[in-house]
Amino acid sequence: MDTLTLTSTQTDLELPEWLAQCLQAEPEDEDASLIAHAFEFAYKLHEGQYRKSGEPYIAHPVAVAGLLRDLGGDGAMIAAGFLHDIVEDTEVTSEQIEEQFGEQVRQLVEGVTKLSKFNFSSKTERQAENFRRMFLAMARDIRVIVVKLADRLHNMRTLDHMPEDKQRRIALETREIFAPLANRLGIGRFKWELEDLSFKYLEPDAYKEIQALVAERRADRERRLETVTQVMQERLENIGVKVLELRGRPKHLYGIYQKMQQQQKGFHEIYDIAALRIIVSTQEECYRALAVVHDAFKPIPGRFKDYIGLPKPNRYQSLHSTVVGFTGRPLEVQIRTMEMHYIAEYGIAAHWLYKESGGLSNIQPTAEDEKFTWLRQLLEWQNDLKDAQEYVDSLKDNLFEDDVYVFTPQGDVVALARGSTPVDFAYRIHTEVGNHMKGARVNERWSALDKPLENGDIVEIITQKNARPSLDWLNFVATPSARNRIRQWYKRSHREENIARGRSMLEKELGKNGFEALLKSQPMQTVAERCNYQSADEVLAAVGYGEMTLNSVVNKLREALIAEQQVEQSEGLEAKTQDRSELQSFQSAPARNLRPDNTSTSPIAGVEGLMHYMAGCCSPVPGEAIIGIVTRTRGISIHKQGCPNVENLPGERLVPVSWNASNGNGRSPTYPVDLQIEVIDRVGVFKDILARLSDQKINVRNAGVKTSTGKPALINLSIEVRDRQQLEHSLNQIKNMSDILNVCRVSQAGEQ
Repeated sequence: MDTLTLTSTQTDLELPEWLAQCLQAEPEDEDASLIAHAFEFAYKLHEGQYRKSGEPYIAHPVAVAGLLRDLGGDGAMIAAGFLHDIVEDTEVTSEQIEEQFGEQVRQLVEGVTKLSKFNFSSKTERQAENFRRMFLAMARDIRVIVVKLADRLHNMRTLDHMPEDKQRRIALETREIFAPLANRLGIGRFKWELEDLSFKYLEPDAYKEIQALVAERRADRERRLETVTQVMQERLENIGVKVLELRGRPKHLYGIYQKMQQQQKGFHEIYDIAALRIIVSTQEECYRALAVVHDAFKPIPGRFKDYIGLPKPNRYQSLHSTVVGFTGRPLEVQIRTMEMHYIAEYGIAAHWLYKESGGLSNIQPTAEDEKFTWLRQLLEWQNDLKDAQEYVDSLKDNLFEDDVYVFTPQGDVVALARGSTPVDFAYRIHTEVGNHMKGARVNERWSALDKPLENGDIVEIITQKNARPSLDWLNFVATPSARNRIRQWYKRSHREENIARGRSMLEKELGKNGFEALLKSQPMQTVAERCNYQSADEVLAAVGYGEMTLNSVVNKLREALIAEQQVEQSEGLEAKTQDRSELQSFQSAPARNLRPDNTSTSPIAGVEGLMHYMAGCCSPVPGEAIIGIVTRTRGISIHKQGCPNVENLPGERLVPVSWNASNGNGRSPTYPVDLQIEVIDRVGVFKDILARLSDQKINVRNAGVKTSTGKPALINLSIEVRDRQQLEHSLNQIKNMSDILNVCRVSQAGEQ
């Protein structure tokens, strides 16, 4: 590649050819001039700065700008690539950026800049606020996130020189946030590389093993694909289909690893590690090519997906079919047009790169486009989530694209998160539809409100003027938007009741000593302001209806009290009033009053300070929707949603509860579950089942076997699991064994 060398007092920097051309371009070329000016500005300000690798820092902005250019970005985007670290790492202000490069570049740079100059009480708060700013900037200009993704991709490519703990932290954030974001925007080439690089640092041993195995089988894979390619080329030409591209490609390493984990198979049991891609001229030719593929090879039932007729939310379109190849091994075939290919590779950036052909719209994408419904929804609920950890967790759930497609009675397609219920659907249609929902019909039959929807369901919501949301809906809705609209309704309609409930919960947690003085104190007001509330009453209401967790308020209050105490000590102040002495006695109260979140021993949120126990009738485990029931003598019993012992209880006995996150102390509590397994009676089958459970490190508390001549044997097991995911994985492991006829979870009669 032709390069230009720019000499400085620090180092010699080799410039890519495209940048050299911009530096030599005529002044009339506005984009080239803007890019050249941005590079020279960044070069001067970053001079003398070095990365951990020892290379000059300017190499990073040059690489980011190059990635944006490859995506077809305009002059403002590429200039922002050069300048994205300027505000954070130098004394240059946003106003100076605008003076030099214009308003567009300033907005892009501001959207990407981290909040390093602000003070936060925790890393989670900093992370949450960074994401809030970033998504708000995305709403104004979607190019912000494309610049950020390019920045993150190059940082991941050069992560080797970072300390191991920082490598893992950055890689985890990349996998949980930025790779799903690239997927939501349809930028496939960024998504795959971000996932593989995260895989490299999070599971290094598995990464190296799969990398070596893929390389080892490369020659055999290429021979098979070459044979298939020749056959398909001839057959498609014979029917007059013009093939623009026909080639095989290996699947990315993380995708193979995920398939191995999901199917519990070794690498050599995963055959479809490569795919054949066929690119043709028109949509009609896609379906003709599919007919040729199915004529040449036997299609595998249930493995065909038409993403042309029903595109993914990120605009991805292709025909996918898995067939049995010449060697008897499965082969995935993808068929698309060139326009669809650009969208699959570049997503939202496709129109920048492909616009010259006239094949795609030249309209600047905005958050109002239908394809950005997910972004609008994210912005709707992000300001309602006051707790930083809850916001980050909800963000992760919302970004992962595991959608289910359902239909309105009029035939309109609605994409919802996997696990969504009719309640989620109702709130997706309109807030008032959800607030006045009486029932739901799915495929013309009445449906339980907590039953997850499936692809292709036709959903009709029945409303009634006097109907109101139920607080227990919070235990099973899957979308943050539905959850927050339910909370908002209760917030408006039951304010005094929520304040009283929150006050009672906080008083039980902290004790009565100095409690009233504490509510009127400056530390409590500080807590309210930090959580974007106006007063202590609003904080109490938020605790009462579940918008904030009790532990979160206590933890923030503890920090505010300590901060105030430090200020007083530094200024030599002494408490003089009775209220102050009460506060001091409160501050010296037992540690339980102000324990931080990570020392909480209860797995259940919403019952802090109250006597409670896990119901034996349904034995709920983390990951399952739960509800609390006020009992007559034993406090609150925790039941699984749908438990028969809960169905007919009056609403005033129901208490909204949820699972607490792991307390981080290294101990993972386990929960009892009873199973009944129907098996063909043979020698060793019981031993095989116990071996499978042992492999999963699952403890068996009790076991019994019942046999009858000529009939299947019944095995009753009582096991201990950490959560629903481990339980379902164990059930699938047992179901996949030979001679297993049925596996079911057993419920028992329980007290109310």
